[in-house]
Amino acid sequence: MGLQPLEFSDCYLDSPWFRERVRAHEAELEKTNKFIKELLKDGKNLIAATKNLSAAQRKFAHSLRDFKFEFIGDAETDDERYIDASLHEFSNFLKNLEEQREILALSVTETLIKPLERFRKEQLGAVKEEKKKFDKETEKNYSLLEKHLSLSAKKKELQLQEADNQVEQNRKHFYELSLEYVCKLQEIQERKKFECVEPVLSFFQGLFTFYHQGYELAKDFNHYKMALQINIQNTRNRFEGTRSEVEELMNKIRRNPQEHKRANHLTMEGYLYVQEKRPAPFGSSWVKHYCTYRKETKKFTMIPFEHRSGGKVGDEELFVLMYCTKRNTDTIDRRFCFDLEASDRPGVPVTMQAFSEEDRKLWMEALDGKEALFINSDRANAKREGSAQLDKIGFTVIKKCISAVETRGINDQGLYRVVGVSSKVQRLLSLLMDAKTCNEVDLENSADWEVKTITSAMKQYLRSLPEPLMTYELHGEFIIPAKSGSPESRVNAVHFLVHKLPEKNKEMLEILMKHLANVSKHSKRNLMTVANLGVVFGPTLMRPQEETVAAIMDLKFQNIVVEILIENHEKIFKTLPDATFPEPISMSVSPPNAPPRQSRRQGQRIKRPLAVYNLCLELDDADSHSSPREDTPTGSMDSLSSQSPTPTSSSSPPGLMDGNHLIMDSGDLAGWTTNLPGQGRPSMVSWMNTPSANPAAANPAPSTFFFPTPATGSDRAGESIAHRKARAVYPCEAEHSSELSFQIGAIFEDVQFSREPGWLEGTLNGKRGLIPQNYVQFL
Repeated sequence: MGLQPLEFSDCYLDSPWFRERVRAHEAELEKTNKFIKELLKDGKNLIAATKNLSAAQRKFAHSLRDFKFEFIGDAETDDERYIDASLHEFSNFLKNLEEQREILALSVTETLIKPLERFRKEQLGAVKEEKKKFDKETEKNYSLLEKHLSLSAKKKELQLQEADNQVEQNRKHFYELSLEYVCKLQEIQERKKFECVEPVLSFFQGLFTFYHQGYELAKDFNHYKMALQINIQNTRNRFEGTRSEVEELMNKIRRNPQEHKRANHLTMEGYLYVQEKRPAPFGSSWVKHYCTYRKETKKFTMIPFEHRSGGKVGDEELFVLMYCTKRNTDTIDRRFCFDLEASDRPGVPVTMQAFSEEDRKLWMEALDGKEALFINSDRANAKREGSAQLDKIGFTVIKKCISAVETRGINDQGLYRVVGVSSKVQRLLSLLMDAKTCNEVDLENSADWEVKTITSAMKQYLRSLPEPLMTYELHGEFIIPAKSGSPESRVNAVHFLVHKLPEKNKEMLEILMKHLANVSKHSKRNLMTVANLGVVFGPTLMRPQEETVAAIMDLKFQNIVVEILIENHEKIFKTLPDATFPEPISMSVSPPNAPPRQSRRQGQRIKRPLAVYNLCLELDDADSHSSPREDTPTGSMDSLSSQSPTPTSSSSPPGLMDGNHLIMDSGDLAGWTTNLPGQGRPSMVSWMNTPSANPAAANPAPSTFFFPTPATGSDRAGESIAHRKARAVYPCEAEHSSELSFQIGAIFEDVQFSREPGWLEGTLNGKRGLIPQNYVQFL
């Protein structure tokens, strides 16, 4: 049972039961006071903990933002660029989240702490003051009454009457104070229910608003997360292929190091110990040098180097060699020695010591002008070369294998990835490559040959060609466009290069790409997406003439070239390339640190963070988000290497990531000018993004990544680009009636800056609307 009500009539009786009820009310208010004090203490601890958590999260975000991955080689794939930029994106996500958490901490102070403190001081404090008055008046009333009752009856009537009046007045004052105190007690008992609970409700509303903002941020982050997962999977797949190639090369070099020495302009290079003579009492010392020799110029260089001290310990010394003489052990107390004499120091030989007799022999043969004892770098390839040729039998073998695969195993999981038994593969190849037995082999109807045996035989045949299908000569040129440029420019570059291949190579490549495109269409069953097929056939169709780790690092770009061929095989093989397209071999390669292509992740316009937390969560219709689309990236959802995700117009420039620079909500482009590949020396990106570039032009056309920086304020009003034209470099799908939908290559008329930052206004096919500024190139 709850507290009993305090009746006003009981104030006049002031019975023991009335006093008990008053004391019960007072005890309840004291308990409420203690509860509020404890709640305020916990609330302040909560705010402190929230601030500590926010500081730790921000520090974590700074750590993510400040780190950058380095890569091996001279370029990265699109997947690797997006992975590199992901840490900056994670940092921005945490930063946005912590901004909302700071608002939450502020709202706790304003909506919970201050109202409860005010109620405790103003309301409960007032009751305490009333209680003091009530207790004091009670003591005074009953003391006066006792004194009055003890008066002698023999006193004068006037004195007694005066005493009676005084007691009566005091009693009335006591009753009035009692009535007010009782009223105040009951008022506070009722008031505390909403005065205490309403701030707590506001606190929870602020908490829910914070979680809702986190949900909105996560929803905006979802498309980026999905694309990044594909980037990571593509990079992991390429890593697996690269690792196996590196291990194979390492084992080859371990078995026979001399066979795999890198071909370069130097005739001989390696470590030698050089005798340095000292004055007579000190004898001589032997210092390790890294030496190089070039036979054409007879230039010999020495660089003192000590591994134990961590690096070079002296300056490079260069001289022109006159002759070299072998030193026998009867003339020196060390083995493997020989003397060199420089043209500028005749008669002053320099004594060298090799690591072994074989090493000395190699140096001697190189230094005296004999033929260098090198093994042709193609010997490793020759070991695996058979009689495979791009002749009639070769085309028959490939066509028979393709026909069998498409008839029997197009839906087999891991097609082309699952390897057949080596002995069966060799037996099948020997039958297919023999003109007498080739036509007798029935691959489509015979159960003797498993699909994995057929696919392995087909790959082995292609690897056994004297030269890879896409040729050694064009290998480097195919790699260049895969390292930079927009998706369209890559397709154009590969299209151009394919038509430079020998006719038979191009014909065979067309047959293969048509087949692989068909395989990728069944990827839901066979799991062989375009990206997976690129990993399998990249090293099969392309390989460098010299096997090195640097060349293996380019495997991922070989895969990208194959992906482009599969996805665009009809355009590449059925149409002729643009005759004005510049030859890649004549252009400069993109520098190692070329800016990454602008990240265009899908998502909704970023919602403005709430400045305050209201009791009720109000969502502004103008800023509310529609549910995110599950749009599929252009080309293949499984390959972001050759195509980027196709954005929608809801991916408005404010809030987009550009490499490692965030385009702010205000429309300003933070750090944008440092990311313009059109500035500085020309790069591969520049010419690849020019629809019809002239290689001889003194000033190359700007890259498709260059967009005029939007004007702000009065500058925008004063800038006029009326009647200018622009060309779409990315496709876009409108999600509002005021926006335009378009495909790559669309030409916009009368393009002007919009009042909305990051957007343009233009006319397409008679319709005028908004265009995302970073999707077009001005003409």
